[in-house]
Amino acid sequence: PQDEDGLVRGLSVLCNLADQLYYPCEHVAWAADAGVIPAGSQRWWTLSTGLWACSLLLGILRSLRILFRLRRKLRQHKRGTSSPPSGKEVRARVKAEVLSILAGMADLANAIHWLPPGFLWAGRFPPWLVGLLGTVSSLIGIYRASRGGNSEA
Repeated sequence: PQDEDGLVRGLSVLCNLADQLYYPCEHVAWAADAGVIPAGSQRWWTLSTGLWACSLLLGILRSLRILFRLRRKLRQHKRGTSSPPSGKEVRARVKAEVLSILAGMADLANAIHWLPPGFLWAGRFPPWLVGLLGTVSSLIGIYRASRGGNSEA
């Protein structure tokens, strides 16, 4: 869309690329664990989890960029240098991006937990925290899906 800047588009493309690389790596890891292919699965699991974490981080950065652009747009309107944005539309977009950031952060914390020990907090979360973060992310996803992708309610 013409409303998005180059950085948002670039982050979206990189996020999509990380997602597209993540899926085959995860399938190879699964196939190695299942004995379908003769390969060690650990490096494939690590690679797929790293790609998942990269995708999540890029998605968070994209949402933050969109929030900053919305804030700037509102500031320009207050100064009278731009046309008035629809308040309802802006609030819905802000809410959607905030929910996206929260879900992404919960998933990113879990993704880092599942990386090999020694990387940030990898392997240090108790099971209840892993479950809580996954539940938070899932509930946000269910809420967003129930609103048809529109978090205006």
